[in-house]
Amino acid sequence: MCLSANGNDSKKFKGDDKMDGVPSRVLHIRKLPGEVTETEVIALGLPFGKVTNILMLKGKNQAFLELATEEAAVTMVNYYSAVTPHLRNQPIYIQYSNHKELKTDNTLNQRAQAVLQAVTAVQTTNAPISGTTVSESAVTPAQSPVLRIIIDNMYYPVTLDVLHQIFSKFGAVLKIITFTKNNQFQALLQYGDPVNAQQAKLALDGQNIYNACCTLRIDFSKLVNLNVKYNNDKSRDYTRPDLPSGDGQPALDPAIAAAFAKETSLLAVPGALSPLAIPNAAAAAAAAAAGRVGMPGVSAGGNTVLLVSNLNEEMVTPQSLFTLFGVYGDVQRVKILYNKKDSALIQMADGNQSQLAMSHLNGQKMYGKIIRVTLSKHQTVQLPREGLDDQGLTKDFGNSPLHRFKKPGSKNFQNIFPPSATLHLSNIPPSVAEEDLRTLFANTGGTVKAFKFFQDHKMALLQMSTVEEAIQALIDLHNYNLGENHHLRVSFSKSTI
Repeated sequence: MCLSANGNDSKKFKGDDKMDGVPSRVLHIRKLPGEVTETEVIALGLPFGKVTNILMLKGKNQAFLELATEEAAVTMVNYYSAVTPHLRNQPIYIQYSNHKELKTDNTLNQRAQAVLQAVTAVQTTNAPISGTTVSESAVTPAQSPVLRIIIDNMYYPVTLDVLHQIFSKFGAVLKIITFTKNNQFQALLQYGDPVNAQQAKLALDGQNIYNACCTLRIDFSKLVNLNVKYNNDKSRDYTRPDLPSGDGQPALDPAIAAAFAKETSLLAVPGALSPLAIPNAAAAAAAAAAGRVGMPGVSAGGNTVLLVSNLNEEMVTPQSLFTLFGVYGDVQRVKILYNKKDSALIQMADGNQSQLAMSHLNGQKMYGKIIRVTLSKHQTVQLPREGLDDQGLTKDFGNSPLHRFKKPGSKNFQNIFPPSATLHLSNIPPSVAEEDLRTLFANTGGTVKAFKFFQDHKMALLQMSTVEEAIQALIDLHNYNLGENHHLRVSFSKSTI
């Protein structure tokens, strides 16, 4: 069934109101703002693949958009059912059309075809990245949904996640690519809608991410769509969680690392709230990241002791808290409070680590209870006096061989992720098979949903059915002896299987 654009066909559109119709590469878009342009509608589809046709029904505030493949249309509908698309600050609605293709009468639809050709030309000729607006590429009058961001005075590393956090305030961020050019950290960031890009540019250009440093310089990119091949710490496509992580290069280019080393004298204090009001956790993460590039000037400011409450007092032990909090820093001491056994004090190696642990673990479920993590007013955790038995409630882990962050520049600094249902396993001996690991993890009381070995079989991803089950499995099995002098290493992964 196809649709032709000759004015009197609009009666046929009634049947298109079914939200969950049969997939089609033609999408029906409703409730468009009156003054919306073809470019803006096309931009909605570009992140998902080639747009092959468009039909605007101006009087009805509707449009039909045809993508090259049904698969691209399905991805687009799925994405926008989770993230409501907005054009010009107004929510719009996207669903499958009953029509399988658009047959448009070119004389009636000339303007739309011209815009489509211009956009496609820009997309296919890999336009050079430069800070000019997209209007130079014959796509007028709307700007590109892609921003080019340069960060000046970069005294702290700025991660892809920090950029996502800042720019998401202005609309759904679909893709980000970061790179270094002329010794400068740069990023390309794509919104679903050019209007969001415009608002973000107006609000953020010239702002500092952290106090007195990391200044954002923002322009429109000539590109109207980013092609992301890998989801890792350099690039991410939020519409395609299935992308491989590639070779997972370290987050920092050696050139930037060298530049940082020279700047140590100019550092601001980590954790200070910035003009952009990024929560302290992000500043702490940046400072922690700065620590891994050899920046001795970073003071480990802030309190090192955490107060954890609403613990399951029947189950919790100093060892279980050491293992869980040890994912985010090197735990020095743990004290479960004698008069209030559902609370504990945990002393981390420095203030950045306590910030990281607090931001990632507050509100998570441990042994069936949602734990609360805040900074304590105590400066250190006191050990019991000599000869006094406190029933094993206090434990000193200062010399533990299990600290993850002792070695400067350790890979572990790059692999700090929020608790997730997917666990990253490493240090697996050759004799251990998938079945052994599935059984081992199922014995922690959860359900193993998926498993995938890395190529060398020394590492694997294993997915539990909930985050709580994964937390439990990590507590039980990190450092588990698999034989042949191999102790299993378990951490949270940002990937899904």
